[in-house]
Amino acid sequence: MNALAGVDGPNALSRTDATLRQLMGALHRVLSRRGQQAVADALPWPELWRRASEARGEVRFPEPLAEACVQAYSLAFQLLDSAEENGIIQQRRQAEDAGDLGEESGSWLQNFQLLEARGCDPTTIAAGLRRIRIEPVLTAHPTEAKRRTVLEHQRRLYRLLVELENTMWTRAERADLERELEAWVERLLRTGEIYLQKPSLSDERRMVVHHLRNILPNAIPRVHRSLRAAWREMGFDPALLEGAAAMPRIVFGNWVGGDRDGHPFVTADFTAETLVLFRREALSFVGEYLEDLAARLSLSENRQPTPPGLHAALQLWSEALGEEGHQAILRNPEEPWRQYANLMRAALPPPEGEAAPPPGRFRSPAELLERLDALAEWLRSVGADRLVTVDLEPVAALVRTIGFHLATVDVRQNSAFHDKAIAQLLTLAGTEAGADYAEWPLDRRRAWLDAELSSRRPLARPEDTEDEARAMFEIHRTLDVHKDHFGTEGLGALIVSMTRSAEDLLAVYVLAREGGLLDRQGRIPLNVVPLFETIEDLQRAPGIMDDYLGHPIVQASLDCQAELAGREERVQQVMVGYSDSGKDGGIVASMWGLYRAMDALAEAGRKHGVRLVFFHGRGGTIGRGAGPTHRFVRALPARTVQSDMRFTVQGESIRHHYANLATAAHQLELFTACALGTSLSDDVRPPDPPGLAEAMEALKVESRKAYRALLEHEGFVAFFERATPIDAIESSRIGSRPARRPGQRSLDSLRAIPWVFAWNQSRFILPGWFGLGTGLEALSRARPKDFEALVRAKDESSRWAPLHYLISNAATAFAMTDTELMGRYAELAQELAQCDALLARLLEEHDRTRAMLERFYHGPLAETRPGIHRAAVRRSEALRPLHLRQIELLRAWRVADEAERGQLTPSLLRTINAIAAGLGSTG
Repeated sequence: MNALAGVDGPNALSRTDATLRQLMGALHRVLSRRGQQAVADALPWPELWRRASEARGEVRFPEPLAEACVQAYSLAFQLLDSAEENGIIQQRRQAEDAGDLGEESGSWLQNFQLLEARGCDPTTIAAGLRRIRIEPVLTAHPTEAKRRTVLEHQRRLYRLLVELENTMWTRAERADLERELEAWVERLLRTGEIYLQKPSLSDERRMVVHHLRNILPNAIPRVHRSLRAAWREMGFDPALLEGAAAMPRIVFGNWVGGDRDGHPFVTADFTAETLVLFRREALSFVGEYLEDLAARLSLSENRQPTPPGLHAALQLWSEALGEEGHQAILRNPEEPWRQYANLMRAALPPPEGEAAPPPGRFRSPAELLERLDALAEWLRSVGADRLVTVDLEPVAALVRTIGFHLATVDVRQNSAFHDKAIAQLLTLAGTEAGADYAEWPLDRRRAWLDAELSSRRPLARPEDTEDEARAMFEIHRTLDVHKDHFGTEGLGALIVSMTRSAEDLLAVYVLAREGGLLDRQGRIPLNVVPLFETIEDLQRAPGIMDDYLGHPIVQASLDCQAELAGREERVQQVMVGYSDSGKDGGIVASMWGLYRAMDALAEAGRKHGVRLVFFHGRGGTIGRGAGPTHRFVRALPARTVQSDMRFTVQGESIRHHYANLATAAHQLELFTACALGTSLSDDVRPPDPPGLAEAMEALKVESRKAYRALLEHEGFVAFFERATPIDAIESSRIGSRPARRPGQRSLDSLRAIPWVFAWNQSRFILPGWFGLGTGLEALSRARPKDFEALVRAKDESSRWAPLHYLISNAATAFAMTDTELMGRYAELAQELAQCDALLARLLEEHDRTRAMLERFYHGPLAETRPGIHRAAVRRSEALRPLHLRQIELLRAWRVADEAERGQLTPSLLRTINAIAAGLGSTG
């Protein structure tokens, strides 16, 4: 669970307690002043705001005060999040100041130390840094339950906490800050939290732009600063890190406006609008940096000689730019370096326009980087090396990150949607049996696709198309127009959800041809990316990619893409889904299935001379692939993190990890540093322990068997729909996309997000642990030596990384389960004949899992994982009255008539929001 991540350091816990005491005291005073003393006295963690002698029994919300109590508790959990985040960051600052970051898992310093111990010299490490490319991809999956206004208020409050950490304030100044902090607490208390209407796509896009514009790019200089500090700590040659190009590259991707899988509101027009908006924001941001650079470079030619060539360059460029160029020169006479920066800003291209920019304007970010390099040399020629490092390199780093596009926009669609589009095109073309394309056997599909891809003529006229065929024509036409005007830098991948065969990928080429996206040689300029999601799809994935990568048009297209990107090697992305594989087979089968699939996929890429870049579709909870960043990267198979890595950042994960500069920089450091450490360690990484693959396979089989037996148990679906608030969640307004995929209402159509969300709300937390206990117990009986080999290690450094990641994640999810509350929620399904049997099965597996985890950790979890236990207990005790309130409301809501349900719905949604805040996650 996100709520328990990173809180186990003793210094972090101490700092968290101090900050939470301050915040809860403020909330207690605000409530008391508003005449809500009874609500104030019911707040959680009374030891923070009451005298220790004033004992308090179990809290239950009395009906007249219930709504106010739910709201107060929801805010209390938000304050706890801020306190924990501040505690972690302050602990890290103290460690950095004391030179102890080598002890911090995943830090630059720790990775440098590990690499040096494995025989890597500084030159090798520096070369590896230049190859690293990390790309967080922001999505708008419906997992963020809080309104944007509330999130903005939380950010302001957090920044105030950081200010209060400063010791420079006088007593009066600190008192003013504390009063301002109290005002922000009151503001949050008075602000409605739940969405009264579903957020629109534009709302979600505004949130993404906020992070892409105001937070993420500004976090990168902190990542670089931390890297350089660790480099100095190691005593490595600083000359190896000279220049912005010496830094690892961090760029950003985006799905909002491009992800149309099951989202009827994502149109081609909205995608086009998003591409232009992103370009406008990027150019505005780069312009601000260049304006600041010009102000900094106020070097007078009367104080130092003007380098040869600078005046000539100024004259030629200003003439090419016309009036704007002349104005840029006139503004700062006798300051040629500043004039050159002025010209760079004047030469930025317009966000919209024709394919050819006006004379003198930049056509690409690469041209701007060349001009920055020239300016750097002119500064160095007069000995201003420090100004290059301090003033110019941050501008180059920004341009390398956001270019002129801010973030790439991926386009995702489901393979079944493509099938319908092709069937419609075949029908329009008069092909007999074309409407049955989805039922064609694969050999017939392949023969038809190959024949079509040898031709440049379209199947139908655009004006004749409708529905799916029309939608595919329009999106590919939109991408083609953008490519012709601005190149491919802002365009991401074409992702095919539910890829079942190579034919599903080749179908995209035919559809792209209809929209004009293929070039004259029939090549596609964008990567066509499979998304392998279910357990079966992951098992088939290596064979599918072997087939796909061997196709001549794919080979030619990869050559084309390499040429457009200016790289020598061919690169193919493969997206692997953690959510649906977990929903399909349980956490063990999902994680081991992903491990084996990625290992085999990488080998398929090497066979065809193609480097595979894995795109990790992780969610925000353990049941959907979340977990500590450093452990996640280190647990990936050898040679699957060669330099590039993409990963989704979904919903509330954006808030948890990227809402504030310090936290965002830390997360980016963990991904980047661990990617470096993993990629450079592959050649010296020891092979997987003997027999471990067979043991893990046996663990997967037994675990999945137990998980599937539960899902296929008679009455399970009805139990799930009654014993969890899934029906209320589907009525909520937390995202613009539907909670289910189109089609028949079933578990299969339900998306993984609400599946995990519902189990979390009822404290079963089932997707995060169920099946592990059975799997480990079966392994201990059938293969006792293998089992002992798995559990023998007593610390993280001596455990096999993939297994440690699996077990520690499951143990963290398990820590937030509550068997007493499971029983309370199960009472909502008491009328079902199978209710008692299903609950008994869940509780038996819970006991079994606890016993197996304690064997793995060599003792009770409360003693062997004290930090996680303490954080879980703190949250669990405060969550209990919210759960009891939710159960009461669910019982009344489900039997109410339409009018009564309308009155109860806001109260029910508030409990969902408050519990999500307490757990630190939705789905």
